[in-house]
Amino acid sequence: MHAEETQLANFIVDSGLLSRSDIDAVLMKATKGHVPLGPLLVKTGKITDDEVRKAQAHVLGIPFVDLKGKKLDMAVLSLIPEPIARNHNIVAFKKENDTLEVAMLDTEDLSAIDFIKKKTGLRILPRLTDNESIKAALVQYQKSLKAEFGDIIQKEVGSIKTLAEQMGGDANNEADLKKLAEDLPVVRVVDTLLKHAIIQDASDIHIESMEEEVLVRYRIDGILHDAMVLPKNAGPSITARIKVLSNLKLDEKRLPQDGRFKVEMNGEKVSFRVSLLPTYYGEKTVMRLLRENVKGFTLEVLGFHGRNLELIHEATRLTTGMILTTGPTGSGKTTTLYTVLDILNTPDVNISTIEDPIEYQMSRINQTQVKPEIGFTFGSGLRSLVRQDPDIIMVGEIRDNETASLAVNAALTGHLVLSTLHTNSSAGAIPRLVDMKVEPFLIVSTVSIVIGQRLIRRLTAQKEEYFLSDAEVKQLERVVDLDRMLHILKEEKIIGKDTDWKKIPFYKAKPSSESEDGFKGRVGIHEVLKMTPTIRDLVMRESNSADIEAQAKKEGMITMVEDGIFKAVSGLTTIEEVLRVVSE
Repeated sequence: MHAEETQLANFIVDSGLLSRSDIDAVLMKATKGHVPLGPLLVKTGKITDDEVRKAQAHVLGIPFVDLKGKKLDMAVLSLIPEPIARNHNIVAFKKENDTLEVAMLDTEDLSAIDFIKKKTGLRILPRLTDNESIKAALVQYQKSLKAEFGDIIQKEVGSIKTLAEQMGGDANNEADLKKLAEDLPVVRVVDTLLKHAIIQDASDIHIESMEEEVLVRYRIDGILHDAMVLPKNAGPSITARIKVLSNLKLDEKRLPQDGRFKVEMNGEKVSFRVSLLPTYYGEKTVMRLLRENVKGFTLEVLGFHGRNLELIHEATRLTTGMILTTGPTGSGKTTTLYTVLDILNTPDVNISTIEDPIEYQMSRINQTQVKPEIGFTFGSGLRSLVRQDPDIIMVGEIRDNETASLAVNAALTGHLVLSTLHTNSSAGAIPRLVDMKVEPFLIVSTVSIVIGQRLIRRLTAQKEEYFLSDAEVKQLERVVDLDRMLHILKEEKIIGKDTDWKKIPFYKAKPSSESEDGFKGRVGIHEVLKMTPTIRDLVMRESNSADIEAQAKKEGMITMVEDGIFKAVSGLTTIEEVLRVVSE
């Protein structure tokens, strides 16, 4: 259903959106490059994506629908699963007899139309819409799920409480606990809790026993949010159900336990890594959500750019040495390593990993899970891996002296080794390796680059622009060298050559229908330390991390806080969010 390009151009001129000279220049470029006119028009900045889409709808003779502010029938909306709706920007909004009207951003997405036709058995009538309409419809999925979630909890928790009271409060023997875990209300509550966490894009679920209640919280975009409060009696039942799913001991309440289970929802496989810890008021459960079929990450999507991006690509062309990522738990280190592995994953190399846990499953890569309880550790696993004729080895984490020594030796004997370290900065990785009894001459012989990183929350499109006051410029000066930062921004062509701090727009979070706090999703801030000759000299002299970082900055390294300010100027986040994350 291609809109005739000249018709589209004529309609845009007739509508007064662009002048004839402007449209002819873009039309000539589209014809020469054999590219669609629409995206090129949007690139001019003089016309929006939605305006182009409305013009295309008119030319194609397809009705344009505006769904903003409209309450959609949940029975119709749910005919298209939420992940499909979100990934393909398509929502069902009207059903009559055997026909279903769907609003889309791209009516040429025939695979999505065909999928919905097969799933529903209905005749599909595509309609064009705009970005805001799609966003408004997707929010209604969330609202309906919250309502469904609340209704199930209210309905079922009373039954759980009654069953627990019948068993004399806190059941202790395995038979009673198993009965609790398999009770239908308990199954429904736990299933709903897991389903809601997946829909909310939570990374963790916390179930905490308090003195008089059980608190359930989700970590979303790195921040914990209260999800619900349950009666105290419901706690043991829910914990027992999670233990059954994870194949853990039901009657063990004095020792920590770790387990894992998988669920599949709307074609998406999610693995839950479970940790149980005894506390004063009962067992606390934390579940980490790991989406196993996550694909499509690139270094650019993760937030790498400019010099940092070049250094990583340069390191991936090496056949020996070490690529290290550093940062606290939950800073995205493993995701960065998986993305680098994806770049390295070509038919002519053998890649093996030793991990705890295996977070994402990757084709053509031999992934191994450590099992310390039977003596299969990172150290023993790495010893075996090097006998498997690998070209590239990924060690999930260097935790101890033995693993550090083996990883360095593997890098010395013709392997490219990727791994993670728990340090606060890239420069901090060097003293950490020395602390693990790795000789400085071995570090300079093996380490190629060290990536330091954190994750910051992304602003939604509904952000609020502002400019720094004199006081705010002075506050910023305490965090970064303002002249150096201006130079970085000009080098990356983010600002003009004559721009100063008072003329640079920054952004604040603005609550909207898309997000209650104005943030949605996360992106990385990074620093990449290259092992240059001068850095090697400092390492050999066993210099501290501050001296190493200072030298790296002189040689062009952008620090994490500087990368954060870069992303704040780019409109991806706020200055406050950068400072919150970097100062943690």
